[in-house]
Amino acid sequence: MPFSHSFHPTSLREYDIRGVVGKTLNPEDGFAIGRTFGSIVARSGGNIVAVGYDGRTHSPELEKALVEGLKASGINVLRVGRGPTPLLYFAAFTRGTDGAVMVTGSHNPPEYNGFKMMIGKKPFFGKDILELGRLSAAGDVVDATTGHDELVDLQADYVARLARDWDGGEQKLKIVWDNGNGAAGEVLQELVKHIPGDHTVIFPEIDGHFPNHHPDPTVPKNLEALIAAVKGTAADLGIAFDGDADRIGAVDGNGNVLFGDQLLVILARDVLKTHPGAIIISDVKASQVLFDEIERAGGSPLMWKTGHSLIKAKMAETGSPLAAEMSGHVFFADKWYGFDDALYAAVRLAGIVARSPLSLAEMHDALPSVINTPELRFECDDVRKFAVIGEVAARLRKAGAAVSETDGVRVKTEDGWWLLRASNTQSVLVARAEAKDPEGLERLKADLVTQLEASGIAAPDFDAASSGH
Repeated sequence: MPFSHSFHPTSLREYDIRGVVGKTLNPEDGFAIGRTFGSIVARSGGNIVAVGYDGRTHSPELEKALVEGLKASGINVLRVGRGPTPLLYFAAFTRGTDGAVMVTGSHNPPEYNGFKMMIGKKPFFGKDILELGRLSAAGDVVDATTGHDELVDLQADYVARLARDWDGGEQKLKIVWDNGNGAAGEVLQELVKHIPGDHTVIFPEIDGHFPNHHPDPTVPKNLEALIAAVKGTAADLGIAFDGDADRIGAVDGNGNVLFGDQLLVILARDVLKTHPGAIIISDVKASQVLFDEIERAGGSPLMWKTGHSLIKAKMAETGSPLAAEMSGHVFFADKWYGFDDALYAAVRLAGIVARSPLSLAEMHDALPSVINTPELRFECDDVRKFAVIGEVAARLRKAGAAVSETDGVRVKTEDGWWLLRASNTQSVLVARAEAKDPEGLERLKADLVTQLEASGIAAPDFDAASSGH
């Protein structure tokens, strides 16, 4: 029977294929991804694809369907089993595969799941995903045949490789780790045995219901248990992971949250000691403090588009040894492989703290202080959102504003900066503003509101939540 399968229109995203299981994503989609992605790999001359899955309740069933689809396209599947997404990336980089697919819902609620893909050692995203959808709907696949699958346990190799780059000596830190019931649980409990110090792991059990808190460490509310544990044990620092451990969250010994851009300042200063003048990349949502501090440390800061696949591609293009996003994705190409790995980032961060005469809290407190809004998201039609950005950019150019159009519009003034961009994954516009003082922030917010209203968009509620870092 000829193959043909159409995906739910909301499931084909910029960086992955994702949906609500039983509603917009099903095992049939898993088979179709395997059948079509396998055909893409086969047509490019490849025949080995690594597959892994996270700890969600429906991941084993989706993984099984995916593997069957890959095999039907003649692919030999390296099944690495349940674990964090970086474990799959590790397999792709060390086992000579032609592609890789991870079944994961990442940091989304329990009812979600999805598929992240690599072709060779590069991310498979954007137009690649749309093309996969087109090929699947058209039934444009290789002739059905039979590949085989092989179970491979790489966890011990992965942990050993993570531990190899521990550079904190015998200094014994006190660290609290929040696995958040995510897929890193087993790997994490082995990893801490290789790092000197006193380790407390909370919520280590892999549980796809996420009974303790939502698996997104970039939201301060989700770090409350970690902060309490850090304070309760007088720990030096606390580290948290999202559901598939490609994103990191961190708190210092005083319980202060370090956001993605603040973490990158600390990591970059260390990397630049051995890579002077290197390009360090972050996304347009990052604080100006980050870019200024990279320059002050002798680096070349590069502001780039938001999105882990886009950042990875830019790193490869520029030869950058380090990058990070506000969302907690950290990418080391210094000693590591250039993919986002929160476990590896944690090892490097802990090593820096172990070697430093300053505590992480002292490093945090020494950063220049700014005041900013949180990331604000508000509904805007998928087609209209890009038109709004175009209209705002045109008005700003005409007014002679200092504007970057790398990803949306980021406007720099004497007060600070404000950002407006269209989300790549949702029908929303995203806004953010940062200033040196409250008065300046109000002026920046007023400028942003003026631009939104000029395009007929209701302004977001800036005062619903404010943050400073």
